[in-house]
Amino acid sequence: MAKKTTSLAGLGGLVYSTDRGRHCPDCGQPVERCSCGQPAAPSGDGIARVRRETKGRGGKTVTSVSGVPLAEAELKELASALKRRCGTGGALKDGVIEIQGDHVQLLLDELAARGFKAKKSGG
Repeated sequence: MAKKTTSLAGLGGLVYSTDRGRHCPDCGQPVERCSCGQPAAPSGDGIARVRRETKGRGGKTVTSVSGVPLAEAELKELASALKRRCGTGGALKDGVIEIQGDHVQLLLDELAARGFKAKKSGG
């Protein structure tokens, strides 16, 4: 007797999950992380903080930018533009833009030119 299989590919995504509760039918994300229905309101005081970090990175220097008052999609575009401006790699992790190398002053100038309030944070 042949085994019966059912394909879920034609159903359009997630069928049922108890893992994270209700999901948005449009984007498939959990309802609390849904960004398609309403614009994400950035939290914080609206000041971008730029700092140089080396701890926990094997001695390598990373410049991080946090507190930028943008939604996730715009933050991704800004991170990409800042990486191009510095001519180096980087990442966007949990709303914090990380740029490889020591680029504090360059990033402060670039953020100010783009109309953001930015200040140097930390030592």
